[in-house]
Amino acid sequence: MTKLEKISYNKLSTKQKENYNFQKVASALADYGYQCIKLSDDWQTADFIAQHIDGKTFIKVQLKAGLTISKKYLGKNLYVCYRSGDKFFLYPHDEIAEHILENLNVKNTRSWKEHGLYYWPQTPKSILTILNKYRFK
Repeated sequence: MTKLEKISYNKLSTKQKENYNFQKVASALADYGYQCIKLSDDWQTADFIAQHIDGKTFIKVQLKAGLTISKKYLGKNLYVCYRSGDKFFLYPHDEIAEHILENLNVKNTRSWKEHGLYYWPQTPKSILTILNKYRFK
C-alpha cells in the first residue's frame, strides 16, 4: 500500500483547490442529508447539485473561495458555498446580495460597476451576523 501523506492546500492549483473544496463540502453536507453531484461544466451557473434525502429538495450551488456576489448569479435560484477554516457557509445568493447591496457601499465600487462581481477573501464581521444562519459544520 502507498503511504498516505497529507497535502498542503496552498500548493494546489486552482482546479485542484476547487476539487478539494468540493470534496470537503460534499462530506459536510452528507451530515445534513445531502448527496452532491459535481457538474463537469457550470450548469445554470452551478458547480454542483445538492439533493436532500427528502427527495424534494434540490439546490444549485456555486462553490467559491470566499463570500461572493455576482450580477450573473442574480435571479438564478442559486446558492453559494464557501469554506472558511473549519466552517462552511451555504447561502441563497440573491438574499445575501440584496442585503449587501442595500447596506454596504458595494454597488458604488469599480468591481461591481465594471465586472458585476464583489468578493471577500475573509468574511467581514458586518456581514457575518446575517451569514451565521447559513453556517454549518
